[in-house]
Amino acid sequence: MASIELVDVHKHFGPRTHPVKAVDGLTTTIEPGEIVALLGPNGAGKTTAIDMVLGLTEPTSGTVRVFDTTPRRAVQAGRIGAVMQTGGLLRDLSVRETLTSIAALQRVPDRVDEVLEQAKLTALAGRRVSKCSGGEQQRIKMALALLTDPDLLVLDEPTAGMDVGARRDFWASMREQARAGRTIVFATHYLEEAQDFAQRIILIGKGRLLADGPVAEVQAMTSGRSLAASFPHPLTEGDPQLAALRALPGVTGIEVNGSRVSLTALGSDAVARHLLESGAHDLVIEAPTLESAFLALTQEK
Repeated sequence: MASIELVDVHKHFGPRTHPVKAVDGLTTTIEPGEIVALLGPNGAGKTTAIDMVLGLTEPTSGTVRVFDTTPRRAVQAGRIGAVMQTGGLLRDLSVRETLTSIAALQRVPDRVDEVLEQAKLTALAGRRVSKCSGGEQQRIKMALALLTDPDLLVLDEPTAGMDVGARRDFWASMREQARAGRTIVFATHYLEEAQDFAQRIILIGKGRLLADGPVAEVQAMTSGRSLAASFPHPLTEGDPQLAALRALPGVTGIEVNGSRVSLTALGSDAVARHLLESGAHDLVIEAPTLESAFLALTQEK
């Protein structure tokens, strides 16, 4: 049974004659236990897709299933926990009071202490929410999402507004949740978070699926490796060494900044050998990054 299944999902806003296609024919399946990053530029349809998975909005057409039932039924059964980009906390309540009140509504009062411990909030239980830092408040939201002991965690920009230390601590706690066997789906603008934490990338643009696969596979979809080297003298147009570099098989791009040359190439070994044999030094070779793949794929589409 899939955790999430989307089949030819469309979501339109506005008048029927000129609709805005927020999601345009999205089809994908996420299996139990996967850690998936949902990526895309602003306006790509990420939040709309998440809203449909959570049952907050209905698709215009297509099918959205969560654990082989409707999203709303999955939420009602306590199988989904979510940390959303929007939504606030009651600032005058303590951390424990916040969790206790929501736990009572969800009929899981015995989960409060365990969730406080999981979110590393036990020492802060008596503190007012208004006195908690941004990172601590995000941990409170995570604790609320864990109250029903969900099988699926959905996180929409979960570390927005956090400083570097808070982001590091947040993802450390998420790794613990992943080890517990939960399915985790998160949308983020921090590509390094996706690269470090996700097992799989779903990249969408203009509501359409652009790439879907393991992180290394998506990285490899960009045009080769990046190389940079310095020559003993500045290179200018008409320089035979520059012409020779451009003529090398697999070279897809060259930038020159004085004596420093940056290249992209489908095969780095032959290009690196040519650079060194030509007298270049300070050679640097970089594998494709998620950022380079993201930019290439979204700009192409």
